[in-house]
Amino acid sequence: MKFATTLALGVAPHAIGKDHPQGVIGGCHANYYFTYPPQGRWPLNSDFVSRYYARWKEYPNFQAEGAYTGLHMLKSAIERANKLTGEWPDDEAIISQLESLSYVGPGGYVYFRPDNHQGYKDAMTGFTKNYPAYQFQTMDTSRVIVVPIRSITAPPGWKGNDPTRTYDWINKTWPKVTG
Repeated sequence: MKFATTLALGVAPHAIGKDHPQGVIGGCHANYYFTYPPQGRWPLNSDFVSRYYARWKEYPNFQAEGAYTGLHMLKSAIERANKLTGEWPDDEAIISQLESLSYVGPGGYVYFRPDNHQGYKDAMTGFTKNYPAYQFQTMDTSRVIVVPIRSITAPPGWKGNDPTRTYDWINKTWPKVTG
């Protein structure tokens, strides 16, 4: 049996049991799963997972990583705006510092685009696998697919309304597949 799902790994890791099929192409909501980037390759993720597990006795999900990253980006923007104004910054000063901000988080590089105030990071997906170390299905770290976000997101200035802007960009600019 072969099948794919967009969010097989999009829940709290421990919510998926060992009975989940192996080898399923499984998307990760918000492009984060606690085993990727793998141990030793991205120290920020290794440290985040270790500290999170020590405190909560479970592995972090995409919401935990997103909250952690988002709060650190906001903190950075507030501190930068404070240096410019010398006082607690207003909303516009904070927004100006978030625009084009890049941040290195547990799940990789994140940046805010000034044209739409959205945070972006590379998309990733992978295959499910049973590892003896976990009581639940995880991502096979040897079979992860990473797609640069710039390859699947409409560029700044592309006309259209969300959420159809990227679809329109893909439809008009990507080569057509024929068979």
